This record gives sequence, C-alpha cells and structure tokens, in this order.
Amino acid sequence: MKFSVDRDVLADAVAWVSRAVPARPPVPVLAGVRITADASGEVSLASFDYEVSARGSFAADVDQAGEVLVSGRLLKEIANALPHKPVEFSLAGSKVSVTCGASRFTLATMPVDQYPALPELPDHSGTIDGAEFQRAVSQVTVAASRDETLPILTGVRMEIEGSHISLLATDRYRLALRELTWKPSSSDASSVALVRARTLGDTAKALGAGEVTVALSSGQGVDLVGFEAAGLTTTSLLMDGDYPQVRRLFPDESPIKAVVKTTDLIEATRRVSLVAERNSSVRLAFAEGEVTLDAGQSDDAQASEALECELDGDAITVAFNPQYLLDGLGALNAEYVQLGFTQETKPVEFVGLDKPGGDTQTEFRYLLVPIRIQS
Repeated sequence: MKFSVDRDVLADAVAWVSRAVPARPPVPVLAGVRITADASGEVSLASFDYEVSARGSFAADVDQAGEVLVSGRLLKEIANALPHKPVEFSLAGSKVSVTCGASRFTLATMPVDQYPALPELPDHSGTIDGAEFQRAVSQVTVAASRDETLPILTGVRMEIEGSHISLLATDRYRLALRELTWKPSSSDASSVALVRARTLGDTAKALGAGEVTVALSSGQGVDLVGFEAAGLTTTSLLMDGDYPQVRRLFPDESPIKAVVKTTDLIEATRRVSLVAERNSSVRLAFAEGEVTLDAGQSDDAQASEALECELDGDAITVAFNPQYLLDGLGALNAEYVQLGFTQETKPVEFVGLDKPGGDTQTEFRYLLVPIRIQS
C-alpha cells in the first residue's frame, strides 16, 4: 500500500473515525483504524466498537492499493501533529511509514484479517439540513441524563412522521423538545428511534452544515441508525426499552406567564449562583415589572439581583437548579424567554420570543422542575 494526501484532509478523516475507537477495547484489534487504499484513487478509514461505526473516505494519489490496521490513538495524535504539507503513507512488511516534510513516523500494523466487518448503512430514509440538525441536537441533548444507572434516559427519542422530526430528551428533572422538518424519502414515513445522546451530539457536530442523509433500518423494529454527509458515514445501534411518555408533561396552558430578556437572565443567574452552595438553588421572585433573583442561605455569602420583567398573572416565586436553568436558557437561541407557570411546585415551561408580546417560538420547548423552597 502506498498513497499521498494533503495533511488537513487526512486529519479531518482521522478525527471523524477516531470517535468510534473505544478507550478500553474489548478485543485488541478494536483499538485500530482500518485504512484501505483503492486503485481508483480513493482511501477510506474505518473504526468500530460493536455499537458505533465510523467511516471516512477521501481522494488521494494511490500508487499501490492495500489495506492495513494501525493504532487509532497514535494515528490521531500523529495526524494532528504533522506540518501542513503532503503526507505519504507506505507499507513495508509489518510497518507503516508516515512521512510529511521532514517528519517521519513508523507504525506497527495489527492483524487486519481479525477486524470485524462493519455494519452496512441502512436504506436512506431522507435528508436534513446539517446546520439545522446540529442546532436541534445541541438544544435537546442538554436535557439527556448522564446517569448510566438509568441508561434509557441517556438517549434522545427521535419521532418521525412524514416531513416532521421531533427530538425529545429528559433526565427526570428537565425535558427538552425540538421539532424540525426534513425531506423524507417517503411522504408517509413513520418511525421511532432511541439514539444515545452522546453519539447523536458528536455526530451532528462533526457532520457540519451540508446536507445530511439519515438512514434507519426497518423490519420488526428499528435497530440501527446511520448518518452520511460529504464522505463521512456513521452507524449506531439503537437503544432498547420503552421511553417514558414525556410529551404529555407539557401543560396545555399556563395561567401565569413572565417574559424576561434572555441574556440578562443568563448573566444574572451566573452572578447570583456564585454564592449558591452545591446542590442548592437560585430563587426567582416574579412580580409586576420585576423579577428578583437571590441565592445563598448562610451568613457567609448571599447575592441578589433584580431585572425588568413583564408578568401576566399573579406574583409567583420558584427556585431552580442554576445549571439546569442556564442550560435551558442557553438552548433557546431567542432574544426573550417566556416562562409559563401553573403552580409553584409544577414544572415551568420555557419558550423563546423575538420581542415581548410577540409569537412564541414553539419549535423548541424546555420544561424544568422547580426545587421546593424551604419555608
């Protein structure tokens, strides 16, 4: 095997496939990245951890076709450290030589014949704008659980109905819902899939702003999802289990509504929460024309700050985990935020507004459970 390619092209492909190289591989060969050079002038890189696979291909000057398996960790570190010059790969015996300018590295090969076959990409289900997909996934994944003792809540539920996709995530304390449109291969497309939030987030971020192809396997149930864009492909096993019926938690109506400028509320929350002890809350007291934030219950440190606020309904006081509050506000991407209340102890709905009194941006909704205020 022998080929040459631009350093940046190589580094991008290596960065993509290294996502699926496990830190603690169950078998040694899974620590490798498979490199295949084709006589047609295409080089492909692949990795697999039995759950997630990643493939990246690029055009190169191929002098000799071949296939090798090398350490994924070392390949990533080398690719990132190379100077911005053409890179030449060549195989001699059981060693791969990587030459770039005055830099030269030699890598031991691993038994490529022992590397497992990667799953095939399912049939294409439709396409979606990459930038919109990335924004939607980043908004929803903040609410996914990080607690592996409840693995099903570490996933994002994808609901597909025709040209609409709904993404839902919850960790029991907050709930995020994002709705967006796409171009399905079939107008009557209907599927439900549960994808690991970390996998979905990494994939959406790495695929970039171009058109992204979504592929879902079908049969007795959907068990594999794939994404493809600009020569980059990934597949992931879907999660098993019954996701809770969380959509019904959004209230039909909110008798009390408050509107605050989003950036002001974010900055005030950050300042006030500096004195909040671990696992303590930030309290927000809403009254006509003003919301007062305060935190700190000890004699050592306390903080408070007042902001302008438009209130429709009775005065109300709630308390939130400050990080959960900041996560939701940061995900809104709106000039103003509307908080909808039913009762002091009931979940609060956050939606975005362009201006006070304007239409709500209901494509993204965030529900946050308040913390009970100690009397």
